Amino acid sequence: MQTIITCVLAFLVSVVAGRFIIPALRALKVGQTIREIGPTWHNSKQGTPTMGGVIFMLGCLVCVFTGIPAMRNGDYTHLMIFGFSLIFGVIGFLDDYLKVKNKRNLGLTEIQKLVLQLAAAALYLVLLRKMGHLTGELYIPFANVSVRIPWALYLILSVFIIVGTVNAVNITDGIDGLNTTVTIPVMVFYTVAALLWRRTGAGLFSAALVGGLAGFLVYNFHPAQVFMGDTGSLFLGGAVCGLAYALDMPLILILVGIIYIAETMSDIIQVGYFKLTHGKRIFRMAPLHHHFEKGGWSENKIVAVFSSITVIFCVIAYLGVMNRVM
Repeated sequence: MQTIITCVLAFLVSVVAGRFIIPALRALKVGQTIREIGPTWHNSKQGTPTMGGVIFMLGCLVCVFTGIPAMRNGDYTHLMIFGFSLIFGVIGFLDDYLKVKNKRNLGLTEIQKLVLQLAAAALYLVLLRKMGHLTGELYIPFANVSVRIPWALYLILSVFIIVGTVNAVNITDGIDGLNTTVTIPVMVFYTVAALLWRRTGAGLFSAALVGGLAGFLVYNFHPAQVFMGDTGSLFLGGAVCGLAYALDMPLILILVGIIYIAETMSDIIQVGYFKLTHGKRIFRMAPLHHHFEKGGWSENKIVAVFSSITVIFCVIAYLGVMNRVM
C-alpha cells in the first residue's frame, strides 16, 4: 500500500509541477537546440522547452517523505539512490545550461562529463559496499548463483558499466516520449523485485519514479510540450544503474536495458563502420530510433514498439530473479 501511495503522489506532484514549470521554462527561453545533422523533420521542435526532467525529479522527491518509516528501521536506500541519481541530474543540468547559454547543441566537454560521472559512480559503489548493500559477488540470473570476484576488479568494471549505461539511457532520449515510456517498465520491474525481497527503500524510490515519469509523460508524449533534456535523461540513467547495484544484481541491466543497449550499439556500429569503409553506413541514421524514423515509422509507433520490447524483457528479467534468496 505504501508503494502505491508513493507512486500516486509522485504522479500528482509531477502533473501539478508541469503546469508551472513548463511556462516558466518558456518564459526563461530555455529552448531545445536541434542538431544540424539530425532529421530535418525535427526542426519544428526547435525552441521546445528543455530541462523538463526537473518535473519527474520533483515527483520522485516524494519517496524521501514516504520513506520516513523505512528510515526508522535503518533503511536509507531510497535516499542513497535518489542522491546518486541527482548527482547525474546535476551533471545533465550543467550540460543543458551551457547548451542554452551558448545557443548550440554542445554543453560540457566529453572529458568533463566522463570525469564527473566516473567519480560519482565510484563514490556510490564504495558507499553501497560500506552500507552492506553490495557484496561484490556477481549474481547470475536464471542460474541463481553468485560468482565472487576481487573487489578492486568489481569496482573498476562496475564504474565503467555505470557510466556506459547512464550514457546509453541519455542516447535513448531522441524522440517524444521514448525515454519516458521505455524507463517506466524498467522502474516497475525494480519496484516488484524490491517488494519481493523486502527492500522497502529501493521499492519506494522506483515506485516514485514510475509515478513521476507517468506524470511527465502527460507533457512529453508526442507532440511533446517539454523535453527532459540531459537533466532528466542522466538522472534516469543514474536511477537505472543505482537500483541495479542497490539490489546487488548489475547483470540484470542486460535484460531491462535492452533498448538502451541497442540504441548505443547502433551508434557505435554506425560510427565504426563509417570510418572503416570511408563513408558507408549500416543504418539509415543512428541511433536506432532515427533509423526507423527514416524508414517511415511514426514517433508514436517507435515508442510503442520499443516500450513493448522493454516490457517483454522486464518480464523475462523477473522470471530470472524471482527465485533469488536475499
